[in-house]
Amino acid sequence: MENLKLKIGEFSKMMQVTVKTLRHYEQMGLLLPCEVDNWTGNRYYKLDQMQRLNDIRRLKDVGFSLEEKIMACEAEMERLLKRREQLHQMVDSQRKINSMEKFSVQSLPEIIVASHREVIKNYQAIGEMCCNVIGPEMQRLGCKCSPSGYCFTIEHDKEYKHENVDIEYCEQVEEMLEDSDIVQFKKMPAVKTALCMKHLGPYDRFYQSYTEMFKYIEENGYKIVGDLRCVYVDGAWNQDNPEKWLTIIQVPVER
Repeated sequence: MENLKLKIGEFSKMMQVTVKTLRHYEQMGLLLPCEVDNWTGNRYYKLDQMQRLNDIRRLKDVGFSLEEKIMACEAEMERLLKRREQLHQMVDSQRKINSMEKFSVQSLPEIIVASHREVIKNYQAIGEMCCNVIGPEMQRLGCKCSPSGYCFTIEHDKEYKHENVDIEYCEQVEEMLEDSDIVQFKKMPAVKTALCMKHLGPYDRFYQSYTEMFKYIEENGYKIVGDLRCVYVDGAWNQDNPEKWLTIIQVPVER
C-alpha cells in the first residue's frame, strides 16, 4: 500500500482540489509530486501526501498566506533537521559509552553548565531534585541543553555522609543565561586528562566502584587534581530497575 502512486488527476479527485491548484502549490514549493515522469511529464503523488495537503488547507483556513505557509514549512524542516542531528549525536554518544572499556582516559572540553547546589536528604533524592526542581526551572529559563544530554554531580562534602549530602548538579547548556534563585550559569574549565569508569547499579554502591577506581589510580601512577564527577547516563528517569542504572565516574588526574 505504501508504494501506491496516484496521477495528479486521481489525486485531485480524491482530495477535492483542482489540478491547477496542485500545480500552483508545486511552483510555490509547498507540495511537490513524489515523482515526475521525464518523458511524459506526468506527476504522481503518494497517499502520505494527503496529510501534507490537509495541513496546507488547515493553515489556509486559519488565515495563513502562501508565503507564511512556506515560512512555516521551512521552519518545520529546519526543526526536524536539527532534531535528526541531535538524535544522531545521541546515538553516537550511546555507542561510545556502550563500547567503552571499564576504565578509559579522556579529555573533557570546557563547557557551559546550568548549576544547582543543594543539601539533599540522600543520594536517592538526586532523581527527585532533577525532575521536580531543576528540570522545570531550566525549562522556565529557556535553557537549550546539549544534544548529548551531558549532566553530572559534584560532591562538596569533605567526608562521606549517609544523609544531608551537599551536592551540586550541573547540566551542559548551549549558552549563559541570567541566574535565578534556583539555577546559576557558569563555565566549567577543560580537563586535560580524566580517568573514566563505568558504574552499573544503584548509587548506594558507588563505594565499590570508588574502591576499584582509586586502586587503579594508585597502581598506574596517577594523582587526583580536581573534583570527581558522576555522570548520569541511565537512571530512575528511564530505568525502573536500579541494577540497570549506568553512571560514568570521571576523575581529573595527572602523572
